[in-house]
Amino acid sequence: MRLHIVARGKIGRSPEAEIVDRYAKRVSWDVKISELPDQGGKFPKLDGVTKIVAMDEAGENWTSKKFANLLSAWRDDGVRETRFLIGAADGLSAEERSSADHLFSFGKATWPHMMARAMLAEQLFRATSILAGHPYHREG
Repeated sequence: MRLHIVARGKIGRSPEAEIVDRYAKRVSWDVKISELPDQGGKFPKLDGVTKIVAMDEAGENWTSKKFANLLSAWRDDGVRETRFLIGAADGLSAEERSSADHLFSFGKATWPHMMARAMLAEQLFRATSILAGHPYHREG
């Protein structure tokens, strides 16, 4: 299954971009990263083969283990791509949030959209490491 981060805005050559790149390269699954303009452009959905997860502060706050289990279940159910939507500075529109299958939150705090990309890339690496039985993830 492809893991696709679709984010509004350009991350450029920033410290966050280095973190995203470092973790994305370590994920054993296919990873794609796409950038859209801050405004306009659509997040298209391919019904039946794509899961859409909108990153939103009002979303569910999953543990890393639950996140890994969801990805595994979707993969096993034939989902070909899970698309993670990250808005620009003003977040996602109501239409974008309502088009999502799930809303996922990194907590109640507001995070810069570039930092959210880095955190998501790390969680994708962590989730796939959990599923592979790699010792990267520690629960305590």
